[in-house]
Amino acid sequence: MAERLYIPYPVIVEGRYDKLRLESVIEAQILTTDGFGIFNKAEKAQLFRKLAERTPIVVLTDSDGAGKLIRSHLTSMIPPDRLIHLYVPRVAGKEKRKHTLSAEGVLGVEGMERDLLWRLFLPYANADAAATRAKENRLSKTDFYLDGLTGGEGSAARRDAFAVRLGLPAGMTPNALLAAVRVLCTYEEYCALVGREG
Repeated sequence: MAERLYIPYPVIVEGRYDKLRLESVIEAQILTTDGFGIFNKAEKAQLFRKLAERTPIVVLTDSDGAGKLIRSHLTSMIPPDRLIHLYVPRVAGKEKRKHTLSAEGVLGVEGMERDLLWRLFLPYANADAAATRAKENRLSKTDFYLDGLTGGEGSAARRDAFAVRLGLPAGMTPNALLAAVRVLCTYEEYCALVGREG
């Protein structure tokens, strides 16, 4: 398989094992619904909606009934023109890490062959964006540290306040907030928000 594809859109999958699988195939902001957690986590729904205001979002769920239910829920809360739906085939089998078959006896995203996933995402890859991404937005965890948003006393509270200013949920981890801010703000806009020169 060729090198990882750069996908310029956030990608939503169901769980962390799906995310780990995709990280071996694509370079992207990969978010999880925490399975059915999306149904009762208002802050996660708020994050997805906010990101969708700025960029289309790729949705890739399992091909079983649960995956269809989660996809339907996402479709009901995000405008359809902001969603890119990708589908994995319905393949009988069991994931290597599991001792028993799933309820429907089919593989999820985590059980898909890397080559299949690579081909699935290929039409959405953007090599030019990968080459210029760092130049366009160099925001990093170092900036968060310098601006008191991580690694210091009171940084969690400052991070929460900053997230709320952007219309994002409080309680996000530094990595999750950084990924969201890189989508929502240019480096210069970020510097203006925290009150320093870029």
